[in-house]
Amino acid sequence: MFIGIIYALIAGMMWGLVFVSPSLLPEYPPALQSVGRYLAFGLIALPLAWLDRRRLAQLSRADWKEALRLAAIGNLLYYLCLASAIQRAGGPLPTMIIGTLPVVIAITANRRNVRRDGRLPWRKLAPSLMLIGAGIGCVNHVELNALAQSTDADPTRYAVGVLFAVAALVCWTWYPLRNADWLRDHPGRSPTTWATAQGIATLPLALVGYIVLWATMAIGDSPFAMPFGPRPQFFVGLMLAIGLLASWLGTLCWNESSQRLPTALAGQLIVFETLAALAYAFILRGRWPETTTLLGIGLLIAGVMWAVRIKPQAVAAEPPAA
Repeated sequence: MFIGIIYALIAGMMWGLVFVSPSLLPEYPPALQSVGRYLAFGLIALPLAWLDRRRLAQLSRADWKEALRLAAIGNLLYYLCLASAIQRAGGPLPTMIIGTLPVVIAITANRRNVRRDGRLPWRKLAPSLMLIGAGIGCVNHVELNALAQSTDADPTRYAVGVLFAVAALVCWTWYPLRNADWLRDHPGRSPTTWATAQGIATLPLALVGYIVLWATMAIGDSPFAMPFGPRPQFFVGLMLAIGLLASWLGTLCWNESSQRLPTALAGQLIVFETLAALAYAFILRGRWPETTTLLGIGLLIAGVMWAVRIKPQAVAAEPPAA
């Protein structure tokens, strides 16, 4: 179990990087950032796929269809919604909403995966969920107060950002549950191979999306400088870095974790992504977080530490009908 937790920690640190890109590229459309990131992911996966071609050839048509679904919803659609939310509502609110993911996944998985993973008793799970919830509230208390006091806030734009953040939460809840289903149903498959397969599945979707976006901008006489925008070297370098670290390495580590941990527990460990995103945000701001924020981070960590001590309880199979 310890190795699974370490893999989840690394995945969270890698995935936290995706919250940085929209803030570093505020003049770039969210759709371009989404297809750009996953086009880079797909291109990075090509040489890896050649090296792993024998195991990839063992995947069935159903496996590739599942990889395509995961790529479309958990990759492209999720990041499109997340980038749109951050650009419209700022970084803190989307981080708060996505930060509820451990609670959402833990509750969902504890209801849908009982037969396979066992049940994490609600009485033992509740303190962990409450600590994580309280931590998320504390972390965002200061940010939300600052937003309320802002004189140039656009309520409509902010509300649209909230809706995009909720949509991102739905996508990012669906992805780890479905991904864990496949990995637990195929224990003999390599998590590395599955991460590469998702990259290969993402490539044609991202390529088509890039072409459609470029054509749409050309038809609409958009002043945006396609294909790489006003800062081409920075954009390409950032997309390659996020494609390698967040998309491929993050997915690989999460796959390794998902094969080792119950889904309800692994879902709570996505809190590492929230912690990493907050750390990167404060590094970019160049200032130390306030006391309330530090308290919230402490509660988040305490909630996770509480959760990892809970042992799943096996559930007896229902007797066959007479």
